[in-house]
Amino acid sequence: MEGVGIYRDRFVPRLVNVACGMKANEPLRARVCAGLTGRVVELGFGSGLNVPFYAASVTSVSAVEPADLGWQLSARRRATARVPIARAGLDGQSLPFPDNSFDTALSTWTMCTIPDIEAALGEIRRVLVPGGTLHFVEHGLAPDPKVQRWQHRLDPLQQRIAGGCHLDRNIRALLETAGFGIRDLEVFRGQGPAFIDTQSLGVAVN
Repeated sequence: MEGVGIYRDRFVPRLVNVACGMKANEPLRARVCAGLTGRVVELGFGSGLNVPFYAASVTSVSAVEPADLGWQLSARRRATARVPIARAGLDGQSLPFPDNSFDTALSTWTMCTIPDIEAALGEIRRVLVPGGTLHFVEHGLAPDPKVQRWQHRLDPLQQRIAGGCHLDRNIRALLETAGFGIRDLEVFRGQGPAFIDTQSLGVAVN
């Protein structure tokens, strides 16, 4: 439907830029970006909100971003970047890179939205070098069963208003099923309601 396409292409990137650009998220971005090194692939680059937090050890960033508007919104941030950033992919489910192309990968509040997240994680594993790491902060399934029930109920509505975003994905289970080893993981309640603000921050090893 044309109206749905316009909403997804013209409104959702602006919504994400505002919602994910809140000051409260900056300490989490700093933490998740701190261990990045070498050649980085960033899944869901969006409007470039991670750019100020790239570690000094990063040598290049290949940005996977499907939304043209998101990429346009990132222009000012990219102009201040200390490392080269190239828009090098449109679909996390099918990455246009050879095997073993990257030292580290980055995903910040992106796994919730990718339709086939299993395929995307498989692609990240393929393009990472053996022993390469995926650094992530994601919202997802809460540990409290009562909150989980609300997440399952509200998930269809959330997908409609937030461009396909899921409330109830189990981040740890998705990573382990994809074959990653979990090196570090912290699950915690953010500043918002538990049903939408249960955060998982950590590092997974290829």
